[in-house]
Amino acid sequence: MKRTGPAVLMFLSPLVFSVLGYGQLDRISIPAGTPEDQALTAISNEQDTQKKLAMYQDFLQKFSTNPAAVAYGNWQISQAYQSAGDLPKALEYGDKALAGSPHNLDILVSQAGIAGQLKNDSKVMDYSTLGGELYNSISKQAKPEGMSDAEFAQRIDDEKSAAKSSYEFLEAAAFNAIAEEPDATKRMADIERFTPTFPNSRFQEQVASYAMMSLSQLKDTPRLISYGEKTLVADPNNLPTLLLLATTYVDDPKPGSLTKAITYSQKVIEVAKADAPGADRSRKVSAGVAHATMGYAYMKQEKTAAAIPELKSASALLKGLDDQQYAIAMYRLGFAYAKLSRVSEARDVLQEAVKISGPVQQPAQDLLAKVNAARAKGR
Repeated sequence: MKRTGPAVLMFLSPLVFSVLGYGQLDRISIPAGTPEDQALTAISNEQDTQKKLAMYQDFLQKFSTNPAAVAYGNWQISQAYQSAGDLPKALEYGDKALAGSPHNLDILVSQAGIAGQLKNDSKVMDYSTLGGELYNSISKQAKPEGMSDAEFAQRIDDEKSAAKSSYEFLEAAAFNAIAEEPDATKRMADIERFTPTFPNSRFQEQVASYAMMSLSQLKDTPRLISYGEKTLVADPNNLPTLLLLATTYVDDPKPGSLTKAITYSQKVIEVAKADAPGADRSRKVSAGVAHATMGYAYMKQEKTAAAIPELKSASALLKGLDDQQYAIAMYRLGFAYAKLSRVSEARDVLQEAVKISGPVQQPAQDLLAKVNAARAKGR
């Protein structure tokens, strides 16, 4: 009988028995009727897991000179250990199988799945990016001599179609590893591996958001701006990127940064469409933060009167949706009123801000004390 592995394999003529590269990818073939096939049939009929594992070890020794048999046997042992719940052993033997068939997407999918079960995201990224690179290599293979352009194009399409589900599994596994990584440095390194390996990914927007968040946590402003600007070239209306660039530029001391902060804030407001029917919480919060950022930029430009309408709009959008961002907007609004000596309005706004626990509470209390003192002196 023709021998199949845990995933779909390609079968060749019974005269061919090896690990073969069809295009850029390996496929393992165990032809029907061979001694190897007969031995594997006997193993598959064994129900006891421990006996089956021992039989596989004997199989590896007996057919140690056959690379395909060794790769296939190690893969089967990996699957047996996985079924038995011994995931470290499963990963170990899967790596041995991969060493014998290094361009095998099916084994890479299996290994990524096992690594995922082990919560070993580093290994997940290794297997997933290798698999993604193999898939991409399909389009880069040289055309065989004597094959027409049309036949070659069809062959490429067929190979990519056959491998697409494996590619998508690995793409999702790599994205999940990024999403689960708590360390910003490691997360950013994973993103830099993911991006070229899975171009035009279905997770592109989320990956960009994780990249911007990571660089923000690392306080790497130049790199954050560079990554964000590149992201916007490909996706000009990427709302998280627009917003993070706006909030980054507003604190960047370089000349022209405040103008960019205002421009990006305006773009966020335009894209978010917070006033549209059905606008969700995320869009309203994004617009609110953009208004607050624009108001802050105006204040830094000594355009305090222009800042007030923006900060009032921010407060109206953020109230009840995001307490911390609401507190920031109210504190800035109170500061703007105080700067224009509109102390009664400053007092009313700051009294609202001091009710919210968080990093803005103490600065708001300090400013409120100064405003109260100025108000008392003016009576």
